[in-house]
Formats: sequence, structure tokens, C-alpha cells
Amino acid sequence: MSDEQAEADSAAADESAADESATEDEGFTHGNFVKLDYTLRTTDADDVVDTTILDVAEEAGIDTDQHEFSPRTIIIGEGHVFESVDDALVGSEVGDEGAVIVSPEEAFGEYDPDQVRTISADKIDEDDRYPGANVRIDNQQGHIETIIGGRARVNFNHPLAGEELEYEYEVLEEVDDDEGKAEGILGMYLQHAPPLWIETDEVEEEVPVDSDEDDEDSEPEFETQTVEKVTLYIESTPQLTMNQQWMMSKGQIAQEIISKTGVDRLVVQEILDGAGGGMFGGMGGLGGLGGGDVEEALEDVDLDDVEIDADELAEEIEDEA
Repeated sequence: MSDEQAEADSAAADESAADESATEDEGFTHGNFVKLDYTLRTTDADDVVDTTILDVAEEAGIDTDQHEFSPRTIIIGEGHVFESVDDALVGSEVGDEGAVIVSPEEAFGEYDPDQVRTISADKIDEDDRYPGANVRIDNQQGHIETIIGGRARVNFNHPLAGEELEYEYEVLEEVDDDEGKAEGILGMYLQHAPPLWIETDEVEEEVPVDSDEDDEDSEPEFETQTVEKVTLYIESTPQLTMNQQWMMSKGQIAQEIISKTGVDRLVVQEILDGAGGGMFGGMGGLGGLGGGDVEEALEDVDLDDVEIDADELAEEIEDEA
């Protein structure tokens, strides 16, 4: 090998190493899942608006019994945080801390005096006719400033309209496993993720098979095959089944989880624990099946759509006995 060739190879190797180092130094980018601790405050009064940190919430006098305080998972660039915070997170790394000033326009809008209106008190439920009450009138959310006689002054601005905010954050870790990503997506939508786990199941499904290509009018043919599906199991807790966001958007949530993870399908599953007697105590499980068999039978059933008639169930159990 000539000296010129050796120098060229060395230069190419150095350039490749530099490119690799630059890639490593770029940090997080759009689409990365990261777990954050953050606190959002007003810049004028230093009031805590939102936080993931229990000590900060307690110090601010926030009711800690009604909220969960733990790090949040977000997807960078997906609008889960303010745009200016998203921009600050691009290029960041685990352990980075920062503070971003969020303008009123980007946060909750400028204060609009035209959004403070006087209306007839008859439009407000009698139980809500007092200053400070949150009311919904003509599909607009507002709060009562004053109420005198038959007239109420209602402010339809967001409570934080016109406020400049400071968003302090710390990047705790990258979330790169599918369970963590699914838990993060559910937490974004529902504020609290139910217990979940991932399994690979063998599922029978109809798949198309090759047909007579020369016959354009031939119907497509299908056959039943056993295929492997990566399944996300979500425990159907009372908090989940009663969550309005889940009831209204479960299809959208499922689609986002499937598109952003390696999961093929979701199964919402109710766990029945027969220990300690209960409804089926002393019977060895439902219909004579053992507890383990009950869970297996439930694995592919969406119990959100199952209606159980207690009287009919009691008669069937009596007949089986």
C-alpha cells in the first residue's frame, strides 16, 4: 500500500469516527421517549401551576391526596409539552436540566377583556350561583366573578390567560422499551397508567393466499393460519373503565400505541382473584374451572363489552352444581 493510500484511508477513518461522535453528541431528537421531572410556575407570583415532584407540591399547598406526583414520559416533538420546551429538549441528554420561559401567547393565550361578559343568572344552575364557581354556558367554560340580583359577570378567559410561565425540567432517562412507551402514552392521555404487560401470543387469523392470477373475476381466497402477535395486556381497573378520556378515545389511544411501539394488538383484561372466598369461593372457580383456567379464558375477551346478568349467572351455576 502506498503512503498516499494509507494517508487517504487514515483520513477516511478519522472522518467516520468524527461523524459517529457527532451523532452521539446530538442527543435526543423528535420521536424519542424521555422521562421528565418538571415544575411549571407563573413568573410574576411564582405560583406552582403543575409539578411532578411531591415535595414541591406539598410546599405549594397542593392537595397531594387528589393527584399523583411522579416523573412523566413524553414524546419529543409530539406536542406533549410547550413548543419552546420541545425545542429545548432536542439535543438534550439524560441528566440535563433547564428552565424555559413560556410566553402567554404560547401558554394559555393573552387575556381578552371581551371574554368577560354579563349574563342572566337564570342560565346558571342555582347551586353554582356564587363568585368563584366554575360554570359552563353555551359550551364555554368560565368562572363567576360577581353575581348581583339576576345578573352574573362571567370570565371565559382561561384562568392562566395572560400569564408568563417558567418550565423547569430535568431529563431523568430515555424510555426505549415497549412496555415503558405504552405506559407513557396511556399516562399522557389518562393521567395515570393502569397495570400492563406484554406477551407474545399465538393467534388464529384469516390470511389471503395466492389465487388464480389469470382469472381477474376470481374472489380472493383466505385460509386460517396461526401467527404470533405481540399483545399488550391492560388491566381493566375501575379507574380505567370510568375514565371519560378512555371511554371516548380508546381507539385513538390503541392506534397510537401500536404505531409507536412493536405491539400488534391490545387486550383489556379484567383480573378475577378467587382467593379468600368471594363470589365463587368454595367452587373451584367459575363453572368448575380452576382460577388459572379462568384467566386463560379471559385473555382474548374485552370485558368492557361483556354484560353479565346476575340472575342468569346464578341459575347457570346452580344447574352446574
